[in-house]
Amino acid sequence: MNRTLQFAKRNLIELSRDVLGYIFCIAFPILMLIVMSVVNESIPKEAGMMTFRIDNLSGGILIFGQTFVMLFTAILVATDRSTSFLLRLYASPMKSRDFTNGYMFPMILISIVQAIVLMLSSCVVAKISGVELKVGGLLLVILLSIPSAIMFLSIGLIFGSLLNEKSAPGVCSVIVSAGTFLGGVFFDAEGVGGPILKVCNCLPFLYCTRVARSTIQMDFHWETFGKSLLIVSLTAIAMAALAVLTFRSRMKADQ
Repeated sequence: MNRTLQFAKRNLIELSRDVLGYIFCIAFPILMLIVMSVVNESIPKEAGMMTFRIDNLSGGILIFGQTFVMLFTAILVATDRSTSFLLRLYASPMKSRDFTNGYMFPMILISIVQAIVLMLSSCVVAKISGVELKVGGLLLVILLSIPSAIMFLSIGLIFGSLLNEKSAPGVCSVIVSAGTFLGGVFFDAEGVGGPILKVCNCLPFLYCTRVARSTIQMDFHWETFGKSLLIVSLTAIAMAALAVLTFRSRMKADQ
């Protein structure tokens, strides 16, 4: 455990030195929160457009932000592999689980900090726009967003293990786009319906958004919350297991 914590500490320090991490993981989601809230004020109430209202938007932006944490996870792992940093550590007593946990722990911490900052920003926007947000939902979503964070971080760990530092960002950008579009972050997937909704329902991203939005609104119905949380949690477990296996196999291949 001590080896894992030491490695996690090193990774956290590396991430804290990256200015782009602050921009994409913190500043950019907040900017999108503000911009989409301004857009919402420009939409006539008669249109019945609720996606950009802060109680819906904040949950979507939370998932949107987690995709960028995934991106930086992949970059960190791929960079460590390309600089032979990991090759030197392979000679140490560290095991594959020490490496994977050492990458996951600081990223989960960053995701929690990201969620806290976004919820505080949502409170400010809600106060300005006159929309009431429930404090209990804002606090609870910080905890219940962890399964989706683990899912995205595991995807980042998989790509970082398989790809180099040049190709990993490009491939991860596809997941960022898919997570945003097919997750219904900036459009009403249920309202659109048809083939698009069927595709969204086959992937975990929309369920992540549903969990976040339902939690913030304190809507705990089975279809919108319970079922979605179960799917996200099972997907997170499966992706985490796959990430460990992928890193372990890559570790043996690199040695």
